[in-house]
Amino acid sequence: MEAIAIVTALALAQLIVFSYLVGKARGKYGVSAPAISGNPDFEREFRVHQNTLEQLVAVIPAMWMFGMYVHALTAAGLGLVFVISRFIYRNAYLADPKSRSPGFGIGAVCTITLVVGSLIGAALAWYKG
Repeated sequence: MEAIAIVTALALAQLIVFSYLVGKARGKYGVSAPAISGNPDFEREFRVHQNTLEQLVAVIPAMWMFGMYVHALTAAGLGLVFVISRFIYRNAYLADPKSRSPGFGIGAVCTITLVVGSLIGAALAWYKG
C-alpha cells in the first residue's frame, strides 16, 4: 500500500504544479481572477488543470480500492501510468487541443481498469464473505 501512497502523492503534486502553471499563465496572458477566459493559451493551461482535477476524483479512490481488493503494486503501476499520461495530455493540449487524445486515452484506460477491477475485486470479496 506504500506504493499507492507514493503514487497518490505524485498525482497530487502534479495537480499542485498544474495549479501553479495556471497562476503563472494568468500573469503572462493578463487574465485576472476570477476570469477563466480571454486568452486561448491561458484557457488551455486552465483546462489541463481542471481536467486533471476532474480525473483525480475517480482515479485516486479507484487506485486505493484496486490495491485493497486486487493487487497493490498493479494499482500503483496503473496510477503511475495515469500520472505520466497527464503530462502527455498537457503537452499535446498546449500545442494543439485536437492532439490531446493519446494522453487522455491512456489515462482513461488506467482509470477504467482501476474502477472495473475494484468493483470486481470488492464484489468477489463480498461474495466469498
